[in-house]
Amino acid sequence: MNRRNILLTATAIAAAAPFVTRLTGVTPAQAQTANAALVSDTDRVLGDPEAPVTILEYSSLTCPHCASFHTQTLPQVKEEWIDTGKAKLVYRHFPLDRLALYAAMTASCLPTDRAYFAFLDVLFKTQDQWSRAQDPMGELAAMARTAGLGQEKFEACVADQDLADSILQQRLDGSQAFDIQATPTFVINGKKVSGALPYEDFAKTLSEVHEAS
Repeated sequence: MNRRNILLTATAIAAAAPFVTRLTGVTPAQAQTANAALVSDTDRVLGDPEAPVTILEYSSLTCPHCASFHTQTLPQVKEEWIDTGKAKLVYRHFPLDRLALYAAMTASCLPTDRAYFAFLDVLFKTQDQWSRAQDPMGELAAMARTAGLGQEKFEACVADQDLADSILQQRLDGSQAFDIQATPTFVINGKKVSGALPYEDFAKTLSEVHEAS
């Protein structure tokens, strides 16, 4: 979806808002938030899809704070919450720059959730190396090859405008639904949590949500 279509869609929704609210009793903002919180077939999910706690993560692959969460906090979250079936993580791209968008597109071209999350793990662990390299796209292409995405497929992937639009739309949806202004931001069963929290603080929120679920 291009920017013109996004603006036209937003205008149409705004014009219809009073009618929709009278008809359903639900405001468009509430409906948008509920829709954004749903796990769709296109989402990449880490853990049991039926887990009672859903962690929506909005993150940028060039964001140092996002890398900090993935390298310092997520391993314990995975061990104690995701691997035990109490929670699942749904990763949604929120690219802050063009390089983050290209990295997100590359990850999205990997065919399985397992390969996808393994690639994210490598990207975050080596973020300083590839994102600050003299030729970051060359570094990204090399990493893609190790993940099974050859040069030809990599070039086709990062040239895919529909894929780019879908990722930017995902960012727009998250921003509008949850007022996301920085990364990483998490929505845990509807509760918004911002920043790369240490495990103890993040787990406190998970426990509160899990007890209420």
